[in-house]
Amino acid sequence: MEIEWIEIPGGTCLFGDQARPITVRTLLWTRTPVTAAQYTDDDSCERPQHPITNVDHQMAEEYAARLGGRLPRSVEWEWMASGPNRRFWPWGNETWHPELANLRDSGWERTAPVAAHEEGRTPDGMLDVAGNVWEWTGSSTMGDGFVIRGGSYDSPPLYARCTFLNSAPAELRSPGIGFRVVREQ
Repeated sequence: MEIEWIEIPGGTCLFGDQARPITVRTLLWTRTPVTAAQYTDDDSCERPQHPITNVDHQMAEEYAARLGGRLPRSVEWEWMASGPNRRFWPWGNETWHPELANLRDSGWERTAPVAAHEEGRTPDGMLDVAGNVWEWTGSSTMGDGFVIRGGSYDSPPLYARCTFLNSAPAELRSPGIGFRVVREQ
């Protein structure tokens, strides 16, 4: 399974709940969180269509570099998720239901294949922006942590809102954290 890249045009992100204007450049994004099949081009591994998880922040950065990119900054992730109209959810403003994203009470007990929730795609065609796995970003927090975005299969829907921020220690390896890669134009 080859990685599909989607161009997300740049603009001014009204970042966070305070709607602070920050300019974001045009970037190429992996359409989904990176899967084992995309990274290794080998469908024989266990759960090849599921996001790569159990990687700490440094490992996620190394994977991203090997794919010719980097982890997105938190503001870039929010811009990709919410778009210029500041969607409440990546798919729009419709309230969450299980067909839109793999979140707590969706019927999945762990990660789903990355394209299992087509109804929850963004208008640009990005998949699994909400739910399935939190996504590492390149934005550090106080201490030795990094911002993670999007919520996971075990998150309540609130955590999948476009402006919701969370953080994790850089060394954390979790079955609920994966990553997506961006490339400069």
